[in-house]
Amino acid sequence: MEIRAATVLPARREPIELHTADDLTLVGELALPADRPPVATLVTLHPLPTHGGFMDSHLYKKAANRLPALADLAVLRFNTRGTSSERGTSGGAFDRGEGERYDVAAALEYAEFHDLPKVWVVGWSFGTELALKWAHDPLVQGAILLSPPLHRATDDDLDAWAAFGRPLTALVPEFDDYLRPEEARKRFARVPQAEVVGVDGAKHLWVGEPYVRIVLDEIVKRVNPAAYPLPTEV
Repeated sequence: MEIRAATVLPARREPIELHTADDLTLVGELALPADRPPVATLVTLHPLPTHGGFMDSHLYKKAANRLPALADLAVLRFNTRGTSSERGTSGGAFDRGEGERYDVAAALEYAEFHDLPKVWVVGWSFGTELALKWAHDPLVQGAILLSPPLHRATDDDLDAWAAFGRPLTALVPEFDDYLRPEEARKRFARVPQAEVVGVDGAKHLWVGEPYVRIVLDEIVKRVNPAAYPLPTEV
């Protein structure tokens, strides 16, 4: 069977709640391999909720639908404060990336408390800003940034990640609306351990199955290289 956009592969999928230090409840889902423990974990941070971003944004939904089965990964998705999806609405209200520090911390605390292995943070657009600003946690193995705009995240945040020392990969679309590969390489040069991967033909939202496959492959290449490249049929 060819893996297509709507393919959902077997996994254990559990509704979860996260509890923040400022007393909010956030809704989410944890997807795990169906019959074995995960070898690593993706904590996903979604795009801007005021522009339609949420835990079901298509790259993350497809990651949860495929990667537990294809790459033995746990995929944790959740709605940041004030964000809604089919799973429900998280408490609180959008706070322009500031109060969301507690949301990131709650997701990482959940992963730690539940003994999820080798945690990598994956941010997309607004989620990359949250990763750069708030994911400096000893639990975090590294971060993968999809379409980083570098709006809210400043040079100071990049310098802080450089000092943090964990791997950082930025996947930057050739035709991104906010930051394109050449400029991204200049901005991320402040982070010695950063790798910028330009993706020919891609746009900010990674629409189209070929680009979804590139993104998921690049994630797996770093998080569980033994499963790279991902199969296109099962």
